[in-house]
Amino acid sequence: MPQEGGIAPFYHQLELGHALRCRLHRLQRSRIPSPPAGALAFTSVLQSLLYGVSARDPLTYAALAALLALVALTATLLPAWRASRVDPILAIRTE
Repeated sequence: MPQEGGIAPFYHQLELGHALRCRLHRLQRSRIPSPPAGALAFTSVLQSLLYGVSARDPLTYAALAALLALVALTATLLPAWRASRVDPILAIRTE
């Protein structure tokens, strides 16, 4: 079936949106708490493991979020940087 202009990407976008909505609805029905809500519910266990830090310390949560963002950024930028150093013609010839 020939693709006409922007029609096929539009249908793919609709299909992806529907799949994401179905997944979100399924997660909401399963009653799994969101990660921040689960972390706050887990504070009683955390309180017994931590020394000198409150389990609900916002600075600790912010530092952890910043650390995870840094790790994710490094994990995405490092392979992209290495791939940008490869000669495209050489990469195509070796395929």
